[in-house]
Amino acid sequence: MSQESQEAGEALRNIWQGNPANLVELDEECNPNKACRNMKDVNYEGFGGEGVDVATAWKAKLAREGKLATGGSIADLVFGNSN
Repeated sequence: MSQESQEAGEALRNIWQGNPANLVELDEECNPNKACRNMKDVNYEGFGGEGVDVATAWKAKLAREGKLATGGSIADLVFGNSN
């Protein structure tokens, strides 16, 4: 095993051990409730036009771009279509 692999493994083991001092630091850095200042004014107002809900507008956009899949499942996407 290379020195780099050993160092990477050691770093992961330290994280997985759950050192409380490191966890507090990680929580502060990776808090999902932390608001991004650059995105605070972003919204979907007007995305779909007058009287169109956001979900319908997104589906229409994906369909226009050829990205809307019909049929199939997540398993088909991950493992490939079994047909």
